[in-house]
Amino acid sequence: MRSVARILMIGGFRDNVSLLMPDPTKESPNAEIFRKVLGHFATGVTVVTVDDGTLVHGMTANAFTSVSLVPLLILVCIGKKARTHRLVAEQMRFGVNVLAENHEEWARYFALVEQDRITADRLGIRFTRSARGTPTLEGGLARLDCRKVGWHDAGDHSICVGEVEDVQMADGQPLIFFRGKFRRLPKE
Repeated sequence: MRSVARILMIGGFRDNVSLLMPDPTKESPNAEIFRKVLGHFATGVTVVTVDDGTLVHGMTANAFTSVSLVPLLILVCIGKKARTHRLVAEQMRFGVNVLAENHEEWARYFALVEQDRITADRLGIRFTRSARGTPTLEGGLARLDCRKVGWHDAGDHSICVGEVEDVQMADGQPLIFFRGKFRRLPKE
């Protein structure tokens, strides 16, 4: 295993807390290695939904997490090159849809730069609107209706913070993304 850090012991005792310090003799990780390392962290798969006033757009995202219980906050990271980036930046509302294990084709579809109605229809993709007008996917494992409360620049992505104003959930198992592949939880 390639090491990019060394452990420094505080106080010289093994039971003490140790700090992970960069090893100046090792090469810094590049984007490819960084992506591979982070691929070892299993995530759920979501689709961020937003409309432009006429059409609903979606984007597959696995950089999603809860932030706060009071108030109810989530964040999602959106690549600046993504078609959906501009729309989420401009709109005050967006949806986050947690995909179920049988939605791998949906995840692949929403990861495409160009999306078309014919393919969406073939895949059974349907949108609904919350009471506040936020577009969400019908049939997902969970839906969150969010009001954008923060937008932060973060390298080649933006971090969108949303206050969750409504939720819906269904029974089922989540779609998982791990080491660059979609996976499913083992049956119990």
